[in-house]
Amino acid sequence: MDSISLPVVAPSFERLKRSGAWLHVTAGLLILTHAISHFRGEETHTIYFWCQLIISLDIFLLVLAGKDSLRQMPRVNLFFRFVEIIFFLGIGTLMLMQGHILIAIVHHSLSIAYGYLFYCERRLRSDELLSFHHTGITIPGLPESRFLLWSHINEVDTSYDSIRIYTSENEDLNFDLRNNLEFGQLEHIQLFCRFYLGK
Repeated sequence: MDSISLPVVAPSFERLKRSGAWLHVTAGLLILTHAISHFRGEETHTIYFWCQLIISLDIFLLVLAGKDSLRQMPRVNLFFRFVEIIFFLGIGTLMLMQGHILIAIVHHSLSIAYGYLFYCERRLRSDELLSFHHTGITIPGLPESRFLLWSHINEVDTSYDSIRIYTSENEDLNFDLRNNLEFGQLEHIQLFCRFYLGK
């Protein structure tokens, strides 16, 4: 029997998709706050201030005007996430050079956190697939997919619209399918699972 891959709705992917806009707003607010504090502290307003102001306004515009575009155009989302990383890293480095250690640590931490989000969001470009193999099941997740050996799986319940996996560690993993299965597909998956589970 060949391996079977099915597009599913992975809960971790969905949580990240839903929180993406709020994470952009948070980044925009932090960049805008830093721009305003820089504006108040400088006698001559540099390109640094104007860049921060424009980028923060661009982020707000992206979130307000194109809430769904963040999901539909993942490269735009990734571009803005990358810009946020660079700005937090730049602000943190500047604060470090000026001797503001605590503020520098906070901004460098934000840069690392947004870098991790960037890494996770790159995976959103690929399909969320639940795959049945001869050796086990690949489950989509963040930051990486998990692989369960058949020996770690107690039972697999399949229906036309969802798949539930019960593991030997008392985990109950439930995945909704993006497309309902046809009768033949459902029967094929059930036979596949019964064969490798020895039932």
